[in-house]
Amino acid sequence: VQLQASGGGLVQAGGSLRLSCAASGRTFSTYDMGWFRQAPGKEREFVAAISWGGGSTDYADSVKGRFTISGDNAKNTVYLQMNSLKPEDTAVYYCAAKGVVGSWYEGTSYVYWGQGTQVTVSS
Repeated sequence: VQLQASGGGLVQAGGSLRLSCAASGRTFSTYDMGWFRQAPGKEREFVAAISWGGGSTDYADSVKGRFTISGDNAKNTVYLQMNSLKPEDTAVYYCAAKGVVGSWYEGTSYVYWGQGTQVTVSS
């Protein structure tokens, strides 16, 4: 599976962005998908995840109510709609496909990663 993230950019605080993660290669619909982010000098952190089968989602507390993860199986694409952006959301955002074992919240559970897309929120 190859993952291509896009949609990042520079936005003012309070603004919105939608990230996309397009998958190619092996059957996409069997993977749970996640978004992670990494800010300069900080560790990578979980942002959101979605299960393709049941449509379950979960979010980091820091983004609940502002971010929405969704997917389109027909397009092999997962999205992250980000609203009410804050300067502390500034980071490189990565999409990833989760393996069979492990939790949604640990990066080590994910077996395929996209290249990352930069999101910068100005104050």
